[in-house]
Amino acid sequence: MLKDWVSAELEKNSYRLTPQREAVVDVLIANADGHLSAEEVFMHTKKLHAEIGLATIYRNLELLESLGIIHRFEYGDGQSRYEIRLGDEEEHYHHHLICRKCGSIGEFKSDLLETIEKRIAEETGFEVTDHCLRFFGVCASCLKQQDLDN
Repeated sequence: MLKDWVSAELEKNSYRLTPQREAVVDVLIANADGHLSAEEVFMHTKKLHAEIGLATIYRNLELLESLGIIHRFEYGDGQSRYEIRLGDEEEHYHHHLICRKCGSIGEFKSDLLETIEKRIAEETGFEVTDHCLRFFGVCASCLKQQDLDN
């Protein structure tokens, strides 16, 4: 179970799964494909723990990110977004498709960069362990709407 893994990762690094951290993790698990901002995590978490503050959310997100439990991404809109790490440690992370019209964030899970990673290793001696790409464009829904408008 994902929450057991999170708890084990925290304990391995001398931290506990406090009720506040558990609420943050629960929100991130429930919204695994939601790419939530800290404020959105706060609003969802506040429903579980009315007393929780935004500063507590930021501290917990920062800790979870530093331990590799969650990923933080910038999408060019001035807000960081967060998602819980769901994949195998050996698996590369998925890439993001960001619509410049509606702001939706999609995912592309195929890894097409193995050749580039090999070349980087051969030419520089640098071993790539992971990568993340962001593609900006127009989503299928906005393109369809654009066609309807024309």
